[in-house]
Order: sequence, then C-alpha cells, then structure tokens
Amino acid sequence: MNLTTKAILLVAALALAACNNPRGGDFNDPLSGSGGITSSALGDPNDPTSIAYFNQTIGDTVNFTVDSSDLSAQAQTILRTQAVWLNRFPTYQILIEGHADERGTREYNVALGARRAARVQQFLIAEGVSASRIRTVSYGKERPVEVCAEQRCWDANRRAVTAVSR
Repeated sequence: MNLTTKAILLVAALALAACNNPRGGDFNDPLSGSGGITSSALGDPNDPTSIAYFNQTIGDTVNFTVDSSDLSAQAQTILRTQAVWLNRFPTYQILIEGHADERGTREYNVALGARRAARVQQFLIAEGVSASRIRTVSYGKERPVEVCAEQRCWDANRRAVTAVSR
C-alpha cells in the first residue's frame, strides 16, 4: 500500500469517526448533543401537543430591529401565544436562542444575541412560564438563516428562536 492510499484511508476513517455520536442523546432535546433531528421527533404538525405544531402554528421566532433587543408589538403577540402554549404543556423545556445579523464584531453580536434571548426569557416569565424551564444561549452571527449581504438577510437573521424539547 503506497503513501497516498494510506492517507486516503486515514482521512476516510477520521471522517467516519467525526460522524459518530458517542454520547447518544435524545433527538427531541436540542440540548442533549444529539446528532440531528428527525421529523418524527418533532411530531405531527396537526397535533396541538407536538413540537412541530409549536414551531409551525404558534411560531418559534421573533425578529428584532438593528442593534436592538426591544420587542415589537408583533413579537409580543407571538410571545404571548408561545406563553399560552408553554403554560398549557408544562413538561416541555425551553431554550431561547439569540441571533444577530452578520454586521459588527463577533463579540458585539454575541452580546446582542444574549440581550435578545434574555429579553424573550423575561417576557415569557412575565407571562407565567416558569423560569426553571428556560435556558438561553447566544449564537451571535454564527448561525444565520439567510446568507447574503442584503437587507432581507439581515432582517431574517436578527431574531430569537424559542426551541422546545421534552
């Protein structure tokens, strides 16, 4: 076996090892380190008790204006609807993800995402959702839903996402 063949085999073995998830994990729990989410883990979008229903019907995302963590009237309406659903189904855990658009430094955007997640958390708690169920994380500009240097992308990326899990 020549050196090139050995190198290819080594790279293939490392690639396969990287795909392995030795910790296991619950696909319903975004906090567990699972390898992915299947549509069956989210449930039926027509079932009002499912994560898919929450994501699609209730709405899991609120958007923000530039350099702000203030909640618009539309965001408050979405969050009130989320709070009603979350209070009705208290077994779900909540992770609020704060995001920012690509402009600005990494440090600034992580701090801004944290403020956005904290603001959503405060609002949900004020609406009766137990604080013990809620965790927050800021991804700053690291996880965009749209990638382009246009206003529509920046608008979509300035957001907080409420991720629920059992």
